[in-house]
Amino acid sequence: MANANANPALSATQKPVLEVVEMKSENEESFQTFILHDEDHTLGNALKFILNKNPDVAFVGYSITHPSENKINLRIQTTGKPAVEVLKQGFKDLKQMCAHMLTTFEVRLNKDIISIMEVHKGSLNRESLS
Repeated sequence: MANANANPALSATQKPVLEVVEMKSENEESFQTFILHDEDHTLGNALKFILNKNPDVAFVGYSITHPSENKINLRIQTTGKPAVEVLKQGFKDLKQMCAHMLTTFEVRLNKDIISIMEVHKGSLNRESLS
């Protein structure tokens, strides 16, 4: 039986990046399990942190079933909103947070580089005077 969530563009050897574990009934769209392939604690912890800040989330947790398996089982339970929508928003929020962190880092790095260059320029001028 084919997976209803399978992407037809993927070949038989490719795994999907995100897999939705089938729900037992349509009423259960507010709690869902997702499998993120080729991921580890780096994404798991960050996504859990972001999702916990969402007021629509009642519970979020993840597990890695075995250290040799490179996949995360992510469980989301919401206060009524579809879990898949909350996950999509979580990815957007995480992307935005990472972009902000990168910008902040680059600004600080550029300031530090300028400061270092000024210090070296000043020391060269002092050395040339002696």
